[in-house]
Parts: sequence; structure tokens; C-alpha cells
Amino acid sequence: MAGDAQVVNPWLPQPGPPGGTNGKPRQSVQGATTGLTGPAAPQGAGVPRPERALPVTRPRPDDGLAWWWLGVHGGAGVSTLERAVPGGRDSGRAWPATGEPEPVVLVARSSAHGLGAAQNAAQQWASRMVTGVDLLGLVVVADAPGRRPRILRDRVRLVSGAVPRLWEIPWVEPWRLGETHLPQLPKECVSLARDLKRLTQLA
Repeated sequence: MAGDAQVVNPWLPQPGPPGGTNGKPRQSVQGATTGLTGPAAPQGAGVPRPERALPVTRPRPDDGLAWWWLGVHGGAGVSTLERAVPGGRDSGRAWPATGEPEPVVLVARSSAHGLGAAQNAAQQWASRMVTGVDLLGLVVVADAPGRRPRILRDRVRLVSGAVPRLWEIPWVEPWRLGETHLPQLPKECVSLARDLKRLTQLA
């Protein structure tokens, strides 16, 4: 029956041969940690526009900038990541438009609200509502300690199919206590920092 046909979500990685695409394992740009989870470029036609779109602004020039952190909602964790992982700057909850391709990393909490905002931002990018953006991926920051409920795990997986890469930052107790200026990079951020450094060096 036609009604029983499986609906394929174009934002989710689809099953393929064992080991990854064409029998080859998926590899991240640095050859180890984070592989592609979704499209590397906007799809344009066929992607619905989001109900709520983030603004586009022209940020102040910053010669020391490697990428922009774009918090897709208030309290996403941008300020903490900016201090924990050197190299990025807060875009002020707006897409940066400077006339040149700008590396951007979306940031959201792992709550239903945060993941919904991340999905809206991903749709905005995928539908080509914003231009001049090199979207590197999405960072999902844990909103609570412990194992995430299944409904939120599924939502993360859904959104991961809409962005080039996904990084998940688990609960970091010192951050909760206000200890954001740690003497060394938190172990939870090591892969993120390594990936972003490699990605922006190749840009």
C-alpha cells in the first residue's frame, strides 16, 4: 500500500555499505574524530524555510578570528565555549555577513527548546536564506547532567543530519560552578578544539 511506504528524511544519514560510504569509513577532516553527519553545503530548493529566522548582521572586524560562534538561542553556552576553546568569537546571535565566506559554528543546548532553535537555524542555512557562510557544524551543549532522554537523543540525531558536523559537549560540572577559566582545555572540548583548528586552517 502506498500509505505504508517509508518516508526518508533527507537530513538523516542514510544506511549504506558496511564501513561507510562506498565501503570506505567516514573520516573527519583530521582523520579521526568527527565525520560529516549531513550536507557540506546548502541544498536550496526543496528545503522549507524556518518559521523563525535569525538576523543577519555585519560584525566588527577581528584579525585574530578563526570562526564565529553563533548561539541559536539565549543561554546556548557561547560565552563558555568562547573562553574554553580559543579561536572563536560570539556573533551576537546573528549570522555574520562581511562580504567574505565566514566560518560559523552553531551552538545550542540539548533541551527541546535549544534543539528546535538549532533546527530552525539549520533550515535557514540549508534553504539559502543566508549567504557568505561556511557552516562548520553544530555544537550541542548538555543542558543537564546524566543520560539524555530518548526523545532528545532522537532530536539530536535528526538535527545532525541537517548540518555538516555535530559535536556534543557533555555536562561539565566546573562550568556549572562558574569555573570557566580553567588552567587547561576541558577534556570534553579536546575533539572540538582539534577539529575547528584543522577546519579553519584548511579554509
